Amino acid sequence: MAERTATIGSRVGLHARPAAIFAEAAGETGLEITIAKEGDPEDEAMDASSILSLMSLGAEHGQKVTLRAEGPNAETALDHLVTILETDHDAE
Repeated sequence: MAERTATIGSRVGLHARPAAIFAEAAGETGLEITIAKEGDPEDEAMDASSILSLMSLGAEHGQKVTLRAEGPNAETALDHLVTILETDHDAE
């Protein structure tokens, strides 16, 4: 299983716009990807392709989250998703 840690870059956290951008990208990978706040148990991880799950996560600016995925190209997919999470989509 591939795993990455990312720091939320959007100034107001993982709210509607950044969550939508991230969920779409996670869904396009074709992999089952989970996200959880750093330090949360693995069994509490949420579906990274679900906007509702992402928004209910309550991840704020500067907070660390853990992404996990399994399957072909999981490492590359997670690298791309980390970049999305660490981008300040509120500055664009």
